[in-house]
Amino acid sequence: MPGVDTLDGLLRAVAEFRTDDYELRAEQGALDRARRSIEESGLLLLGEVHGVRENPLIIRALMRALGLTHLALEWPGDLKHQLDVYLSEGTGLDHPLWWLGDGRVTAGHLAMLKAIPGLSVTLFDGGMFTGDWSQRDALMAERVLTARLEPALVVAGHAHALTSPTELGLPMGACLASARPSLESVRIDYGTGGYYAIEPRQTRGYSAPDGLRVVDGELVVGLPVFHEATVPHLPVELLRERLGL
Repeated sequence: MPGVDTLDGLLRAVAEFRTDDYELRAEQGALDRARRSIEESGLLLLGEVHGVRENPLIIRALMRALGLTHLALEWPGDLKHQLDVYLSEGTGLDHPLWWLGDGRVTAGHLAMLKAIPGLSVTLFDGGMFTGDWSQRDALMAERVLTARLEPALVVAGHAHALTSPTELGLPMGACLASARPSLESVRIDYGTGGYYAIEPRQTRGYSAPDGLRVVDGELVVGLPVFHEATVPHLPVELLRERLGL
């Protein structure tokens, strides 16, 4: 399993991750729409494909461009204490929920969180998936709204950040948009590259040009080339043992 599977390996990858090697180009009209979403709804959504190295760089660049210091992530809420310990002391990464390997948590995210001055973080995933996709998304939206974290960037998997119903059900983004009609969602438009979600994966395609822009009426961050993230991932048998399952 190519994902990093030792604490030393993860800490080394975090230390080696450069948080300053990405510059977000932004069309003024797109930036104005993102700002308006923050001003009128208090929130801006960002939809990602998990396990991409550049995701945390885009998060940091968007927050910097919009003057934000509050971030909400689709990470297990049970990790909040461990995250606070990590941010204050550099420890706390031994909890098994860090090591699921689905690509939500990466070495780059952990480095990025340390690099934003005055950052506060909310984690809004409630735990194990029950099988009811829409119910999970409704609960995530409720946690975002009741946290009263505005103004904030809210980051989730692409399918959860959509603001209209889909074939999977009613996404978190649609629930949030119902409560905050002026909410906007930004989609990362991936081109060709690799990502890590349980295992290394590759995809080839075309994206919008690099940077934040409006494409066909929606906000997108074009990422023509992207790379596989370093993801903490333990074998499922070991995870089950450590989680007491």
